[in-house]
Order: sequence, then C-alpha cells, then structure tokens
Amino acid sequence: MAGQPIGFVGLGNMGGRMTRRLVAAGLPVLGLDKRSEVVAGCGAVPAGSLAEIASTCDLVLLSLPDSHAVEAVVDGETGLLANARGGQTIVDLSTAAPSSTRRLAARFADKGATFVDAGISGGAAAAEKGTLTLMIGGPAGIDQQLDPVLRHIAAKVVHMGASGNGHATKLLNNFLNAVTLAATAEVMVAGRKAGLDLQQLLDVINSSSGVNFASLNRFPHIIRGNYLEGGLTGKLMTKDIVLYTEMASELGIASLNSAGPLASFGLGTALGYGDQISNRVVDAIGDASGGVRVSE
Repeated sequence: MAGQPIGFVGLGNMGGRMTRRLVAAGLPVLGLDKRSEVVAGCGAVPAGSLAEIASTCDLVLLSLPDSHAVEAVVDGETGLLANARGGQTIVDLSTAAPSSTRRLAARFADKGATFVDAGISGGAAAAEKGTLTLMIGGPAGIDQQLDPVLRHIAAKVVHMGASGNGHATKLLNNFLNAVTLAATAEVMVAGRKAGLDLQQLLDVINSSSGVNFASLNRFPHIIRGNYLEGGLTGKLMTKDIVLYTEMASELGIASLNSAGPLASFGLGTALGYGDQISNRVVDAIGDASGGVRVSE
C-alpha cells in the first residue's frame, strides 16, 4: 500500500468525513461518489470509474447505504470484482447483510483478493474526530495489517472473527440503538405530558436502571432544542432494523422487540421526518400524542 492512493467509494455523510481524516493524515485518496462534486470537497482525487480504483489501489474502502449498493459496485464488467487483483484488500464500512458479505468475501477470495467487513459505530461526530469503533470480520490479523490506515478514523478496532461477523455485530448494536432511541423518545413525550421537568427526569433515569445511550448522550441536547443534526436519518435507521430482522430470521431467532422501533421510525417517515436525523422520532411521537414537543 505504500505510495499508492487509497481507493474510497461512497463519500457521503460518513465516508466523506472518513476521507477527510485520511487526507488530513497525509494519505492520498482516490475517491468516487455518485455526486462527483463532493469528492474534491473531501480532499480526494476524483476517480473516473470503479475500474480505475480497482486497477490503481491495493486498498479500497467502501461506505455505502446497504448490501444492494455494495453489490452494485462489486458486480459488472466495470465493477470492483471483475477488476480485482491478487493481494488487493477491500474493506466494507457499510451497514450490510452478513450473508451478502460472506458471499462477496468468497468471490473475492477466488480472485486472490480479501474482502473485509468493518461495521462502524459512533456516528457523524465520531467520524469527524476519528474516534469511530470498528467491528472487523475477516482473516486473523487483518486488523493489524490495516492499522496504519484505520488508526486515522477509529479509536477502537475489534476483530470479531470470520467474514460477516463484523457486519453482524454492527446490526446487533444498531438494533439496540434503535430500540433505546425510540423508547426514550416515547418516555420523554410522556414525561412532558405528565408535567415533569425533563432535565430532572433525565437525571433520575441516568442514575437508575433505565439509563441508556440516548438518555445519556442525545436527550440532554434534544430537550434544549439541539437535535444533533448530521447523523443517521430515520429512513436509514429503519433500513438497519429491517437488516437486523432479516438476520434474525436467517438465524431462527424470535425477534420479539423489533415491532416497536419499526413502528416508531415508520411513523417518523410517514409524518415527513424520514430524511432528517433519527432523533426526530421524538417529534413524530409527539405529533401523534397531541402535538407535544420536548424541546424547551
């Protein structure tokens, strides 16, 4: 990888931030995004095609919405797989279905290339600061091999085992994220309608058994009118929940707790909040509860 640019496909909300971190660290990046204007804005050199990235870069990073988008850049005569080379490493930072990831890993292995899944957590704020958590699935030791690059975007990198395990871990984490965000939003709306001081309510929750990431890190800001814009949208949260339920079905797991967050974020999309940050689910629940707003 020394002296070669890093290929980066998908320079959106997360990929763009990660690209800027790599460029700031002095690493050359050859970037490609369907919105060509964002590539130079991230400091990357624009690539003309996927084939150019595949033929130029020994390391290629992907940051795409889901497995369908990943498969789209992999397949076809001009895709990454057709142009893959022995010794090449492709790291998928997307939120993707583990079953798809494992199939892609086997196909790249037939070309002598390594396809690594690297689920990410921490959101836009952590991507901006380079403090993401990465959950790696792939060959033993691949996390150490990738450390010279990943250290610039992540504060914690955990090798979770074989191919697909990184993406499986990401889906499990994101499902809990969805459950606690939706449930805490409902509690905040109920607290407002009950006439409680929401700061006091959060203080009690955060020193009691109901404490969770949303109550600690989101709602102290939301009740003051700061929705922490720029993170995962409501539609993308719904997509992640669906990916979790599909994985649960494949595993034969009874997914008894998925209906709540699916209904909550589905309501948000129906009421026009789907393209806004997922934290706006509290406004959707508030709308359905008589026009309640928890922000002061």
